[in-house]
Amino acid sequence: MNKYSAAASSYVVGPLVVAAALLATACSMSASPPVTAPEARAIAKEAWLYAYAPIESYKTMYNQAVNEDFPGYVGGFNRFRHYARMSAPADTDIVTPNNDTPYSWAWLDPRAEPIVLSVPAVPAPRYYVNQWFDMYTHNFAYTGVRATGREAGNYLIAGPGWKGGVPKDIAKVFRAETDFVGTLTRTQLDGADDIAAIQAVQAQYKLTPLSQFAGTPAPKPAEAVDWPPPDDQKMAGIGFIPYLNALLPFMPTVASEKEMMARFAQIGIGPGKPFDASKLDPAVRAGIEEGVAEAEKELKDKALVSTSSKELFGSRQELGKDYIMQRDLGAMLGIYGNTKTEAVYGAWQTGPDGKPLDGTKRWVLRFPAGQLPPASLFWSITMYNLPQRLLVENPIKRYSIGDRTPDLKKGDDGSLEIYLQSDSPGPDKESNWLPTPQGPFFLVSRMYGPEQPLIDGTWKEPPLVEVK
Repeated sequence: MNKYSAAASSYVVGPLVVAAALLATACSMSASPPVTAPEARAIAKEAWLYAYAPIESYKTMYNQAVNEDFPGYVGGFNRFRHYARMSAPADTDIVTPNNDTPYSWAWLDPRAEPIVLSVPAVPAPRYYVNQWFDMYTHNFAYTGVRATGREAGNYLIAGPGWKGGVPKDIAKVFRAETDFVGTLTRTQLDGADDIAAIQAVQAQYKLTPLSQFAGTPAPKPAEAVDWPPPDDQKMAGIGFIPYLNALLPFMPTVASEKEMMARFAQIGIGPGKPFDASKLDPAVRAGIEEGVAEAEKELKDKALVSTSSKELFGSRQELGKDYIMQRDLGAMLGIYGNTKTEAVYGAWQTGPDGKPLDGTKRWVLRFPAGQLPPASLFWSITMYNLPQRLLVENPIKRYSIGDRTPDLKKGDDGSLEIYLQSDSPGPDKESNWLPTPQGPFFLVSRMYGPEQPLIDGTWKEPPLVEVK
């Protein structure tokens, strides 16, 4: 995932056709929106922040479910792709990848009918979780050890417009706010000898259309979508608007956001709406660009001082009043992080001087005796480079360290020291060495099965100290 954590043809909505041509074609567009440049600036800032997490998520969905040339392509919608190994530096489809539990990815298209998730019985002590998120990146549903237990079960995933009967052998119905949803499923792996066992568990995660599950006639398929290929250059600045417009038909406006969407419409934002920046009044366009730049800076500044995931991931309700900024920070720092009741993530990204951590220096992270992370399942700390936010190549091929690391050594006083540097700290300390890149880096802690001191914040992560 992500700093934390832990990557078809046209669709018709009534008479509205959403097409990739929205990005390039100077389609018919009304006169410049009746706003002043300062108003456009304020609206654009708000709209860019609104769009950031959905667009970041779209990049992952497109590559995994649409782009057949992408290495991490899962095979389309409504099917799983499983990985039965730990993440490595070559894995680039999602930033800040989880190096503790192999992933199973799936993206669902439940527009025509709901999809049934079937899970097996999973005996203790193996951990697994099916985390379900919508196009906003809100975590709207959980199945797995914590949420639904270890027994086998069937769960129905439905979109916002579905109305229908529920078969009796469905344990629970989960309804999403958006037309497309995804899962980042995690299954615990305990070393190379455990690969066959974890594959047997993963193979029993099943996705079945409701009609097939219930033995009823299949409905008419939903129209295909001509998804616009993500392009960071085209998305930059004012270019976020065509992408947001292409996504909005699949993100029905919730009641609390109607006034906000009316404001957005003043600068050309709307479901499937054609957008041609060249037809804007130059002053208004400049105002929009300035608003986007302000929003980007504000988000990056807040991300730089963020140290905990607890308020960044969850449902719309769990994220609270500032849900847009919270989900943006989560998407920037480690998209698809778990809600705090499932896992808590922490981070170290600056030194005592407030500057980004530097791998050309030597650092130590010391947990005093009795002060290891209070996690009932497991904990780890993973190294990432900057600005890529990916795992770091190193001579010992160690990308994370934690309570399952073989031969981890405690001091005579019961404390635990972890050495963070690019070169070896010496033979007597290599068991506790997490290699850094030769340059900027940051660390992410992942603590599964968080106990109350983690959730309520009474337990604090220790500071990172430079070794002179």
